[in-house]
Amino acid sequence: MTDGGISAKLTVCAVDRLRAEVILANVVVIGAQWGDEGKGKITDLLSRSADVVVRYQGGVNAGHTIVVDEKVLKLHLIPSGILYPETICLIGSGTVVDPKVMLKEIDMLIENDIDLSGLQLASSAHVTMPYHRLIDQAMEERRGAKKIGTTGRGIGPTYADKAQRNGIRVIDLLDENKLRERLAGPLKEKNELLKKVFGIETLDQEKLIHEYLGYGERLLPHIVDCSRAIHQAAKNKKNILFEGAQGTLLDLDHGTYPYVTSSNPVSGGACIGAGVGPTLIDRVIGVAKAYTTRVGEGPFPTELEGSLNDQLCDRGGEFGTTTGRRRRCGWFDGVIGKYAVEVNGLDCLAITKLDVLDELEEIKVCIAYELDGETIHYFPNSAEEFARCKPIFKSLPGWQCSTADCRRLEDLPSTAMSYLRFLAELMEVPIAIVSLGASRDQTIVVEDPIHGPKRALLSS
Repeated sequence: MTDGGISAKLTVCAVDRLRAEVILANVVVIGAQWGDEGKGKITDLLSRSADVVVRYQGGVNAGHTIVVDEKVLKLHLIPSGILYPETICLIGSGTVVDPKVMLKEIDMLIENDIDLSGLQLASSAHVTMPYHRLIDQAMEERRGAKKIGTTGRGIGPTYADKAQRNGIRVIDLLDENKLRERLAGPLKEKNELLKKVFGIETLDQEKLIHEYLGYGERLLPHIVDCSRAIHQAAKNKKNILFEGAQGTLLDLDHGTYPYVTSSNPVSGGACIGAGVGPTLIDRVIGVAKAYTTRVGEGPFPTELEGSLNDQLCDRGGEFGTTTGRRRRCGWFDGVIGKYAVEVNGLDCLAITKLDVLDELEEIKVCIAYELDGETIHYFPNSAEEFARCKPIFKSLPGWQCSTADCRRLEDLPSTAMSYLRFLAELMEVPIAIVSLGASRDQTIVVEDPIHGPKRALLSS
C-alpha cells in the first residue's frame, strides 16, 4: 500500500471516531409501514429536543392526532412541534399546501392558546387549488373498482401540476398581477376538463383570485425562504428534526405502486423537500406499529379478518385522522419492515401501540412470503406479485396483561420484552422508543435519538 493509501485510511478512521463523539443533531422521522404509525406522537416527543421541525412532503392527505393534557389536537399540515413555544416549525418546499385548511388549523391552535410565532411556511411550496380537489375526486370516482383509495384532497393533481410547471406557489399568493398571470392558463385548462370530461361546474377566476389573495395576506407573517432558513439554523448549530408524512410503502417510487401517495415519504425525500444535502442528516428513525395497518386499496399480505381485525381496530382507534376511514389491520410484517430499514437507512426504531396487543394470547409476525410456491424474504416491486404473496408466520406468546402504565423497560412483562427483541432481531435495527398509549407520558424512551450517542439500544 502506498503512503497516500495509508494516510487516507487513517483519515477515515479519525473521521469515524470524531462522528461517534459528536452529539447527533439532525434527525429524519419516517413511517416504516403504510403510514398511520403514530409518527405524530413520536415527532411531538422528539420535538422537545429539537430547535427546528421541518415537514418535508405530502399535504392535507396526512394527519397527526396529538393528545396533550387530555386535549385532542388534530393537525394535517402544521408540524406537531408547534406545541413547544421555543420550536421553529417549518412547512418545507416539498409539501403541497391547502391554505384554507392551514388557516383553519391556525385558528384552532389560537383557540387553544398555542404560540404560533415559530410557524414558518416555504414561499416555494405549491398550493392546492379548488380544481385540484374536484379533479381528484372525479378521477377516483371514474376508476370504479380500480380506485386507488385517495383522500380526495387534491394532492395528486397538485403534484402533477408542479411537475408540469403549471402550479401555483405560496409566493404567488402575495402579488395580484403574478397570481392572475400564473392562474390564467391552468384555470382555463382545468375548467374545460371539469366541464367537458367530468360534467362539473366551472370555477370563476376573479372569485379565486380574491379568495387566495386573502389567504396570502393572512399567511404573509409566516412565509420564509425555506432552504435559507434551514441552512441558517444548521450554521447556528440548531437541532433539526425532519418529519415525513405517510409511510415508506406509500412512497411514489418505492411503495406498492400504484396504491401510493404522490410524493416521497422515505428519508431521502427530506433532502429534496427541505432543500438540504444528505450530509446534513445524522440519523434516521423509523416509526412502526407493533402490528400493521393500511388505509385504502392495495395488497396487504398479513391482513386479518373478522373479530381479531375488529379487536385491533377498536383497541387501537384505527380510524384515519384525515378521512375518518376505518383502517385495515394485520399482523406485523417483518418483510416490509426490513425493506423499510434498507430503503430509508434506518438507525433505530420507535415501536408504537404495543398496548393494543395486551389482551392477545398469541401474536404472529410475518417473517417471509410464499410467492408461487417459493419462499422469499424480499419485498417484490410488482403489485401483481405482491398481491399473490402469502405470509409465513412465526407465532409468539402474548402477555395478557396491561402495559399502559409501564414507564421503563423493566416494567414490561418478559413476553412483551421478548416480542420487542424478536422485532429488533428480525429487522436488524435497535429499538429506541416504545409507545404504550396516546398520551405523552405513555412512552418508554430507551434513548433520545437526537441527543443520545449512537449505540446499541434494545436489540437481540
